[in-house]
Order: sequence, then C-alpha cells, then structure tokens
Amino acid sequence: MAINLAISAPCLPPRPSLIYRSASAPPSNPSYPSLVVFSYHTKKSHCFSRFLLPIPYAAGSSGTASITGDKDISNSLEKVEVYDLTGKAVPIIDLWRDRKAIIAFARHFGCVLCRKRADVLASKKDLMDAAGVALVLIAPGTVDQAIAFSEQTQFKGEVYADPTHSSFDALNFAYGVSTTFTPKAGMKIIESYLEGYRQDWGLSFKENTRSKGGWQQGGILVAGPGTSNISYLHKDKEAGDDPNIEDVLQACCS
Repeated sequence: MAINLAISAPCLPPRPSLIYRSASAPPSNPSYPSLVVFSYHTKKSHCFSRFLLPIPYAAGSSGTASITGDKDISNSLEKVEVYDLTGKAVPIIDLWRDRKAIIAFARHFGCVLCRKRADVLASKKDLMDAAGVALVLIAPGTVDQAIAFSEQTQFKGEVYADPTHSSFDALNFAYGVSTTFTPKAGMKIIESYLEGYRQDWGLSFKENTRSKGGWQQGGILVAGPGTSNISYLHKDKEAGDDPNIEDVLQACCS
C-alpha cells in the first residue's frame, strides 16, 4: 500500500535518482514499492514541484515518516471549523473521522473553474458511493454563498463554507495574484466556458471574495476513516491546476 503525501519544503530540485517519467513505468524490480505523487509548495516562493517518489507504508523509518506526515496534516486542521448549509459549525476533521471522504477545496463559490471541477468529481459519485466514500466541497465564503452555490450547481456532495479561510491557511494552499492570472488558467477558463460552465459574477464580487477569496487557490484531500488517515493531498499551484481524476479515484476508491 502506498501513501500520497504533500510536504512543504525549500524550493530545491528533487534528486534525479527519485524522478521517474510516469507512474505507468515503474522500475523493473517487482519488489519495489508502488510509485505515488509527492508534491510540495511554499507560500513565500509559490514554488511547486511534482515528482514520483516510492514510499512504502510499512514499519520502520519510511512508515514512521509517512505516519508523522499524516499527523502533521491532521494536527494543522485540528482546531479548524467549517459551516454546513444550516450554519452549524463542524470541526473539519469530523468530515472524515468515521468515514473516507474526498474533500475538494474550491477557490471560491463563484469560480467557474471550481464549478467544472465539482462537476467532474460529481460525475464519479457512483464509484464513490459504491466504495463508501463521501464527496465534500469546501470554499471560502459565507453560508449564504454556499447555499447559492449548492442551489445553482445541484452539487451531489456536501457543501461547507469556510468564511475565515482557516482550512486553506492550515493546509498552506497557494495564494496570490500571480497564481490566479496565468496563461494556463486563462486557457482553462476559455475551455470551461466553451463547455457550458459559467462564473457567478454576483458571488465573485462579494466583498469577502474581492478582498481575499479571489486570489485563493485550492486542492483536493482524500482522508479517513480516522482523523490522521491522510491518503492523498493535491495542492493547486495555480487556478485550474486540476489533478488527474484517476489518481484521486485510486486514492479513494480502489
């Protein structure tokens, strides 16, 4: 069994010996552990790297390191609360305490790219249901904005608001103008519009979104059951930096 983790680290290039072109071309040694996506991001430099690193989940130094990583992520979220559509505060770790869940962290509730990602995830809901995995979306904003998003998109999963950005800050997600207005993000927006997705400009220009939320990036977390059981974490390096949906499904439902 392999664990996908994200780490924060100085922006140094990974050692060449740890890099492989793709997970579909593992080393020929059959005893070599599975390859998993390992990424890092630092807010100060906005540096992001993806490379493939073998991490067996086993006793010994490797197992200890992966468990420590899981606990670090869990501990950073321990005091974070989000709000359901009734306005009830929910400790975020309760969302995967007794179940496995995919947590999609959206940029904000009006974001066209987030609406497309939510739709892509929801299209796999049957597979998640069969595996007993919950689908959850969290975005910066108010409960009223979360309700508007839920009604407009008819999202099949659970929706929560994080008005203080506390979960995004705890996970050290990318933030800033330079991560929002990029050529790739622009192309993704055009593609999304051509596919019929639309930005909600009313939600996008709410004061809390204009002042901070519009520059926030998100990601995807797969966790549970158990508060420290983190199996996958993807951090968007820029707007529209979608992970491979098959990687997410492998982490949650295989």
